[in-house]
Amino acid sequence: MSKAFTKENDEAPEDDEDGASAPAIPAGTRNYMTRGGYERMRAELLELIDEERPKIVEIVHWAASNGDRSENGDYLYGKKRLREIDRRIRFLTRRLEIAEVVDSSVHAGGDQVFFGATVTYEDPEGEATTVTILGIDEADSAKQQVSWVSPIARALTKARVGDVVKLATPGGVQEIEIVAVRYDPV
Repeated sequence: MSKAFTKENDEAPEDDEDGASAPAIPAGTRNYMTRGGYERMRAELLELIDEERPKIVEIVHWAASNGDRSENGDYLYGKKRLREIDRRIRFLTRRLEIAEVVDSSVHAGGDQVFFGATVTYEDPEGEATTVTILGIDEADSAKQQVSWVSPIARALTKARVGDVVKLATPGGVQEIEIVAVRYDPV
């Protein structure tokens, strides 16, 4: 069907501001996140609602009052930006409503892997890798952070220092040994 015949709200329910699909939360689970991740998402939501959206609404109003809207770049861009902001507000609101903040500091000092742990493990070649297990919406692979639903996090969860766990990879099953576990404030 042509885009001309779709409603604006026909987007996938989990679209983010780029229109890309956000990571799905597994059915029957909660949206676990750290206190810091929750606060960052909440701050972004409030900034969009209180600051950015009102500025864009003002620009669109001004541009609309200038007349011909079909060739008015300020109007066209402003309307597009408003749709992006509104989509992001809906996404953040939905995610924050179902969020469950987890205090990983209760596990501090322990050697078992749970949500919020920073884990160092070694592969069979002896190469060490460190990852932090965080929520779906706050994990950033560039910072060695993985979501709690990722294959590596699922393999590591509930294991202890010294345990060897099996990790399914595209190249086959790999055994990795947990070397260290710590809980940093996030």
